[in-house]
Order: sequence, then C-alpha cells, then structure tokens
Amino acid sequence: MESSPRVLGIIESAIYVDDMERSMSFYRETLGLKPSDAEIGRRLNAMDVGPGQVLLICQRGGAVKPIEFRGGRVPPHDGRGPLHLAFGVSEESRETWRRRLAEREVAITGEVDWPTGGWSLYFDDPDGHVVELKSSDWHGRPL
Repeated sequence: MESSPRVLGIIESAIYVDDMERSMSFYRETLGLKPSDAEIGRRLNAMDVGPGQVLLICQRGGAVKPIEFRGGRVPPHDGRGPLHLAFGVSEESRETWRRRLAEREVAITGEVDWPTGGWSLYFDDPDGHVVELKSSDWHGRPL
C-alpha cells in the first residue's frame, strides 16, 4: 500500500474582513506584518508572516465566484464568523507584546501558561477574529 505524501506546512491562511484597509493597517501596525510583493488590491491582499508563509486578507464576499486567470482557476471561497489565527513568537517577548498591544489599545482577551511549557496571549482583530501569539522554540515549533 502506498504511504501518504507528507504535508510540509501551511503556506497560506485566509481571513475574511469587512474593511480591507482597516484590517491591513491592524496587521501592519499591531503585528508588524508587511504586505507581500503579491499585493492584489480591493478583493485580496497578502501579508508576509515568515519564510514561505502568507496571511491572505480577503474582502468578505469578494471571492464568491471563481477567479479565472491565464494560468488557471481558483475556486470560490468565503467565510463568516470569528476565525482563529496563531502566530509564533519568541519565549522572551511576552512583556514586549503586552506593551505593544497596550500602546495600540488592543485588549488582551485571554492568556495561558501551558502545562507543557510556553505561553499564549489572545486578542481580537477589528473583525472579531481571535489572534493568538504563542511562544515557540527557535525552530518555530510551539513549545
């Protein structure tokens, strides 16, 4: 029997937002993410998260029809309701993140010291998506 091919990681994750500029500004100013070179515009923007990792910020309702282009077709997609994203951060950055969030008037909505080690801070983005900062080891793996 053939073994399953191995998944190497997540390349893109998407959230759906009501106000593109507000969300782009939030992720740029709060988390320090930068728009990727593939910034698309009104319907979809991509933010660089790390090597080979992208956060897609999609205009809610903007991709409910297939996207046809010269190289192929992207099926329709959309989302409603609060989603969850977790970003890896360094173990020693907890207080720095607390200060950064406070300076930007972003309320921490949850906090966990994990029994297996590490910690998480939770807060909401402007569309109610739950964002988590989770301490990771130097390989980027959660502790």
